[in-house]
Amino acid sequence: MELREITSVYFVGAGGIGMSAIARYFIRKGFVVAGYDKTPSPLTRQLEKEGMLIHYEENVEAIPQACRNPKQTLVVYTPAVPATHQELVYFQERGFEILKRAQVLGTLTRTHKGLCVAGTHGKTSTSTMCAHIMHQSQADCNAFLGGISKNYGTNYILSPSDFVVIEADEFDRSFHWLRPWMTVITSTDPDHLDIYGTKEAYLESFRHYTTLIQPGGALIIHKGLEMKADVQDGVHIYEYSLDEGDFHAENIKIENGEITFDFASPIENVAGIRLGQPVPINIENGVAAMAMAQLNGCSAEELRYGMKTYAGVDRRFDFKVRDSRHVLLSDYAHHPKEIYQSAKSMRELYKDRKITAIFQPHLYTRTRDFYKDFADALSQLDEVILTEIYPAREQPIPGVTSQLIYDHLAEGVEKSIIRKDDVLDLVRNRDFDVLIVLGAGDLDNYTNEIADIIKNK
Repeated sequence: MELREITSVYFVGAGGIGMSAIARYFIRKGFVVAGYDKTPSPLTRQLEKEGMLIHYEENVEAIPQACRNPKQTLVVYTPAVPATHQELVYFQERGFEILKRAQVLGTLTRTHKGLCVAGTHGKTSTSTMCAHIMHQSQADCNAFLGGISKNYGTNYILSPSDFVVIEADEFDRSFHWLRPWMTVITSTDPDHLDIYGTKEAYLESFRHYTTLIQPGGALIIHKGLEMKADVQDGVHIYEYSLDEGDFHAENIKIENGEITFDFASPIENVAGIRLGQPVPINIENGVAAMAMAQLNGCSAEELRYGMKTYAGVDRRFDFKVRDSRHVLLSDYAHHPKEIYQSAKSMRELYKDRKITAIFQPHLYTRTRDFYKDFADALSQLDEVILTEIYPAREQPIPGVTSQLIYDHLAEGVEKSIIRKDDVLDLVRNRDFDVLIVLGAGDLDNYTNEIADIIKNK
C-alpha cells in the first residue's frame, strides 16, 4: 500500500512514546488518526487534543467508521500488544495492511536520509541532541524520537528537510526494517534477552543492522564494543568515545554546575563546547551527536549553539528540583549499565551529598537476568528504596521480585522495599538531600507531586 492511497491510520497501542511520534506525523499530514491504548496517560490526552481519536477498552465496536475500509486504512501496531488482541485480529481477518512502527519508519529511511541512533542505552539522549543540532542548523531535519524533547515539547519534528533523525530500537529486532544513511551505535550491552535468548544473538542482531547502512553513508560506533561491524563497501567507519577515537572530547572541565570541553574531529576540531544540560554522561552522547551532525554539514558555530541550547529530554537526567537544600531528578534508566552511568554522574556532580534512589525495576525477565548487576550499580549510592517490579507486557515469574536486588546490595548501603502506592507518604515523612527516581515504569507519574512536596518543605 502506498501512503498516498490511504486516508486513515489506526494505532493498536497508541500511547507508547515511539508510536505517538508516528501518530503525530500522520495527524500533521491531515489523515484521520485513531487508536486503542490500555490506559489514559498525559501523552494520550495530548494526542486527543491534537486530534487523535483514542479509546481505552479492547473493543472492536469502538473502531471509528473512518478506519474500517481495508483499502484506505493503514494499521500500525506495537509488538507489546498480544497477537490475540481483539482489534488486531479484526484487522487481520479483513485483510488490512498491518505494519509495525519500525516498518513505517523504515519506509521513511528509503525516502529521506536516515540518521539513526542505536544502542542499549544513550540512544534517546544522543538522537534528541543530534535532532536539535540539525534542526537549528541550515541542514534542518525531521525526527522521530524515543522521548519528549524539552526544546520542542514533543517527540517529533516535521520539516521539509531530506534528513530524518530516528531512534533505532533493537527490541523485537525492529531496527532491521531501517535503511540508515548514517548511524551511531552507542552500546551493545545485552538486553531484551526474553526476545534474543543469548548475548551472542543480541550482538548478531547489531551486526546485521550495520549491513543495512547505505553505501556512501557512515557508521559512527563507540570504541571498544564487543560487536563486530559488517558494513557494505563504500560505508565509512568512525570510532568515538569520551577521550579516544576519531571523534572525542578534550580539555573537559566540570565546575560550578557547568561542563565545557573541546570537540576533537577528523573533519574540524571545535573548541569551547558548553553543555546546555550539564550532565557528565552527555559529554560522550554529545560527541556522537556532533559527529553525525558535522558529517552532514553542520558548521562549528552550529555545533556550539546546538549543544549550548540543548535542554534535555523528559525523564532523561531530568531535574525537577535543584536548589541549595534539595535536588530531585527523574531518570528513565532501567538497565544496569544505564543506572551505573546515572549513579556515576550524580556522584561526580554531588560529591559530598547523600544520594538516595527510589528504583522501580522494569520487567520480570530483566530483573531475573540482571539482578546482581542492578545491585552493583545501585550500590554506588548511599540509600536505595525499591518498589515492586513494573510488569509492562509480562506475567509474573515465580521467585522473581525486587527482593533479589535488595539481597545483593553492598554492605553499608541503606536499603528498603516499599509499595509504589506508599512512595508519596514516604517523601512527606522524610527529608532527602539528593533524590533520584529511577526506572522505565509508571513511578515517574509521581514525580511532579514529589517535587511539590519537596519544594514545600
